[in-house]
Amino acid sequence: MSNVSEEQRIALEAAAFRRLLEHLRARSDVQNIDLMNLAGFCRNCLSNWYREAADAAGVTLSKDESREIIYGEPYEQWQAKHQREASDAQKAAFEVNKPSH
Repeated sequence: MSNVSEEQRIALEAAAFRRLLEHLRARSDVQNIDLMNLAGFCRNCLSNWYREAADAAGVTLSKDESREIIYGEPYEQWQAKHQREASDAQKAAFEVNKPSH
């Protein structure tokens, strides 16, 4: 990949990130707890990472603003439309797999 400039690399990474967001928005049936249990991160993690990157760049974003960027709508609206109560099995798996941070 040595023939890709830094600018091109950043543009490609941004395109891949936008595609990930589109995919997650289209797959609202996949719950955050499922993502956490299988991959160790979820939409909320992405919003936190986005906000941390903004902070590092001197851009102030609130938690709600970064979540809206990731979810494509205010978090509370997304929750009301898509979030289900986690099953006992999902909760138990989360307790085993949850990040230690």
